[in-house]
Amino acid sequence: MSQLQQEIDGILAREIPLADPYDPKDPAGLLRMVFLMPFGHAYSLMCNGPMSLRDLINRSADVPAVAERAIQYECLIHDGNQLTTPNGEPYRSIESRLPVDQADVVGISVVNSGDLHSVLRLLDLAGIPRRTADRVPGVHPIVVGGNSGLADPEPLADYLDVVAIGEAERSLPELLRVVHAHRTQLDTTPLHELLARLPGLYVPSMYECDFLPGGGISAIRPARLTVPDRVHAQYLTVDDLHPAHFCYPVTDGTAAGLHPVLGCLHSCGFCNLGVPAFRQAPLDLLTDYVERLEAHKVRKIIISAPTFTQYKHRGELLERIRAYADRAATEGEKVTTIIGSVRADEISASYLETVTALGDFGHLFTELNVDGARGIITVAPEWAAPDLVALYGKTQRRERVDKAIDLCRESEHVNTVMLYFIVGAPGEHPADRYAIADYAHDVRRRLGHPDGTVIVKLHQFMPKPGTLSQRLRMADPDLVRQYGDQIAERLRKLVGDEDYEQHYRVEQFGASRMHLEAVCSRGDRRMGHVLEDLFDAGIDLNSITKDQLSAALEKRGLNYDRHLRHMDEPVLPWHTVNHVSPAAEQEFAAALAEREARG
Repeated sequence: MSQLQQEIDGILAREIPLADPYDPKDPAGLLRMVFLMPFGHAYSLMCNGPMSLRDLINRSADVPAVAERAIQYECLIHDGNQLTTPNGEPYRSIESRLPVDQADVVGISVVNSGDLHSVLRLLDLAGIPRRTADRVPGVHPIVVGGNSGLADPEPLADYLDVVAIGEAERSLPELLRVVHAHRTQLDTTPLHELLARLPGLYVPSMYECDFLPGGGISAIRPARLTVPDRVHAQYLTVDDLHPAHFCYPVTDGTAAGLHPVLGCLHSCGFCNLGVPAFRQAPLDLLTDYVERLEAHKVRKIIISAPTFTQYKHRGELLERIRAYADRAATEGEKVTTIIGSVRADEISASYLETVTALGDFGHLFTELNVDGARGIITVAPEWAAPDLVALYGKTQRRERVDKAIDLCRESEHVNTVMLYFIVGAPGEHPADRYAIADYAHDVRRRLGHPDGTVIVKLHQFMPKPGTLSQRLRMADPDLVRQYGDQIAERLRKLVGDEDYEQHYRVEQFGASRMHLEAVCSRGDRRMGHVLEDLFDAGIDLNSITKDQLSAALEKRGLNYDRHLRHMDEPVLPWHTVNHVSPAAEQEFAAALAEREARG
């Protein structure tokens, strides 16, 4: 038995289904869809988009397909940018162990635009031609992409057959029905044209672009009269969403998670969380799920929600988890609850009392590694300057954050606060950046615990397609890196070397990642060719420099700095999926420019 097959056997042996059981389909005559995930087994189970869609397809008798997974197996061999299998055997899916390149459809989820090159790696690993034009319908799989990393889908327009915009619980099953019917009924209409007519699906090959020198487009138009001018994102009601959309359907026995809320009640100018309607999971769905976790002795519960404090039943849900934790404690076992994020302006004394009663809890899932942390709260002021907070539509005013920190001090259970700030945004002045250090210093003093720790997490301002900020200029990531160093130095001077080393951390993303995001988040479809050039040249995309990226862009007629500019042309690269009001964008940009001009 090969290494790959042994690893797959081990994966299947330790997996525990958490969703309701269903009768397996007979795959004969059905399509085979494989979701490709660029993560190891444990983390792939937390990719709830692909995992919930896999569950939906497999339990839906009216969907003519079976769904499987292929992950970044531990036995895979890393060779520069490439991944290969041991001994050159085919890359296989978990469920059937069949080669991935024999699938009818493959799905790839891209969470961040800086990771678009992972699509090239996965297609190469599977032995699937990278470009749509090189894939033969009926011979090679249809390649479907989705998730927030494709908010601007254009950089991968020549590599993805289809991009699902928004939630795919309706559009993906319909895609599978159309693909199945096209193969069995021998429809003479080209498959891509049929798929382009489906709501929520963007088919890049069905659109033609007029490119501008250096980057951007002057026009994009459908290649067929039957293809729509625009594609609207699909966001569904709670009743229309599959239960696995809210609860991880599979666990490896160590951790599982749930999504109590989707979207956000607030709409900030820089954030896309407020774009879909705010929705809340039924309480009984979540409490029943916690009961299943207890039955299987899953001791880590991840509440994956950007705004958990907005969930109206949070008290009842936390009480159910606490009861489970208490029962586990009588057996000498510890239940850990990780809450992805909360809003400081929504923290109350009752919330803190309930969450601290859980015992072992935190409000951050990654990157902490803090010694002696009792309880952790993440707070995202985003800016230290009150008027910048207001201009960008953020509601977490300083007095609300102060109130939350006061509550943390009174609870005596929270000794670590992580503060998220945005740096390099239009309208920002140097004094605004230095004020971040003062803000962090004040938060630790207000927290009042001798062992209190404050972590300052700096994020570069990155205009997101689909938001009011999408046209705004961005700063050079190398410059933003310097800004972060200046903030850290300011904080060190404020508190002294000893206090700084013991009680503060300033963290920021590496400039390489930001350089890639800057061009991939707002590039046109020529950008994918640049990524392919870099990938094939063996350049490490995790440590790429601005000079390397600029040189690669120039070879394709693109200019790095043009991607940083304010995009004031009427047609954006992602025009086909864009629905933001131009008038609102102009008003927003004007307000920021006025503040900046005041000096």
